[in-house]
Order: sequence, then C-alpha cells, then structure tokens
Amino acid sequence: MRETPEELNELQALLEASLSRSTAHLRSIITERTLAAEQLTEILTGMCTLALSTVTAKGEPRISGVDGHFLHGKWYFGTARSAAKARHLTARPAASVAHMRGEDLGVFTHGMVETLNPEDGEPAADWPELLAYFKDFYGDDAFDWDNDVVFYRLRPHWMTVYAPDIAKLTAE
Repeated sequence: MRETPEELNELQALLEASLSRSTAHLRSIITERTLAAEQLTEILTGMCTLALSTVTAKGEPRISGVDGHFLHGKWYFGTARSAAKARHLTARPAASVAHMRGEDLGVFTHGMVETLNPEDGEPAADWPELLAYFKDFYGDDAFDWDNDVVFYRLRPHWMTVYAPDIAKLTAE
C-alpha cells in the first residue's frame, strides 16, 4: 500500500460521497457490498486491467483497455502517444474507468485526466517517482519512455466499489 493516511482519508471521503450521490438503485446494490478505502488499496495492487471510456470529437463514446495502477488513491495508466485515446484525452480530458474481476469486484470511477509526461511541456511534479515505479514494473528498457508513451492520472470526482465477499478477494 502506497497511500498516506491523508490519501486514505480523501479516498474514503470520495467513496462515501459518491455512494451518497448515487441513485437509489445503485445504493441498493452496493451499500452492503462495498469496501473501505484501506481495504480497496490492499486489493488493487500491481497492474489492474481497466476499461477506459473516452469521447470522440463527435461526442461518440469509445472504450478500450489499458494497464491501470492504483497508487495514492487514484488510477494511473498509459498508452502510446499515437493512440486514438491519447488524442481524445488531450482534447477532452473527462474519462471513466472500470476494473472488474468477474462478479467479485467492480471499481467504477469518473473523473478528469492529467497528463503526467506531456510531450511539449513540463512533467507533473511527481513524475520522477511515478516513472521509477513504472520502469520497475515494466522494465527500464520496455519503452522509449520520453517519446513512445504518455501516462495519465485520473483525478476522480466519483468512485464506487462493488465487492460482495472481501474474504474471497483477500484469499491467497
């Protein structure tokens, strides 16, 4: 777990606020089947496949898969700089992601992306730390890190978790 106590508090507040703003239907499904922030960060380790939703210039939805990493209470993911989703996110940074593990776990997040390593701009202040994490995970020579890939942080404004059986998720 990489989250500070402050980040865990922020994540917990987000989870609670999101659920309170959800429809009665969603609350009826999730309220008794959700996780606390600390539980969630213990489960979302390593790479988690995400379904990423973006929007085209014509307002048409697009969905694709990305490698997601849940760090500091937020989703991080990358793609090729030439990918359509990179163009979509540059022009329209609102995005949604879903991480699902069968019927055992669903994490649904809406927010705005921030480019961590823009091609023609200053990287995010924490990019060196994040780059070290990604290089450790994927290998230092996996990509031309400066030119081939662009990484994003999804700053969530809404997030819910469906997890009917935490024991099943934490069983080794």
